[in-house]
Amino acid sequence: MNYTESLVALQKSVDDTVDEIRQAAVEDHEHLAARIDKHESSARQRLDDVNGKLDSKWNQVKADASAKMTDLKANMAQRRKVRDAEVASSDADWAEADAASAVDLAIWATDNARNSILDAIDARNHADDLTKLAAQHA
Repeated sequence: MNYTESLVALQKSVDDTVDEIRQAAVEDHEHLAARIDKHESSARQRLDDVNGKLDSKWNQVKADASAKMTDLKANMAQRRKVRDAEVASSDADWAEADAASAVDLAIWATDNARNSILDAIDARNHADDLTKLAAQHA
């Protein structure tokens, strides 16, 4: 903002007002009433202009705030999606690890069952051999 220009405009307005007041001081009632009506109308127009500018700026501020809030919500939603994906990936890693452990346990159980069965067969064969041998010497 150029303050010098604004102050010069203000000074001109003050000077014009002083000149007009000097002129009005010697006018009759009819001329003064017309002058007052003219300035009231002009003041209303300036007020409407200022209000329009303020409304426009306020609407822009509201629109900017709304856009920023929309962006913030979108960023939060995106971060939530990323976090949800990371959690889901971690859950999948744990589930895969559990499945691998279950498969390893099943392999161990199968190996253990095979070894136990082979030991049982060997023990039975050995017992049968000893029984036959004892029967031959009896």
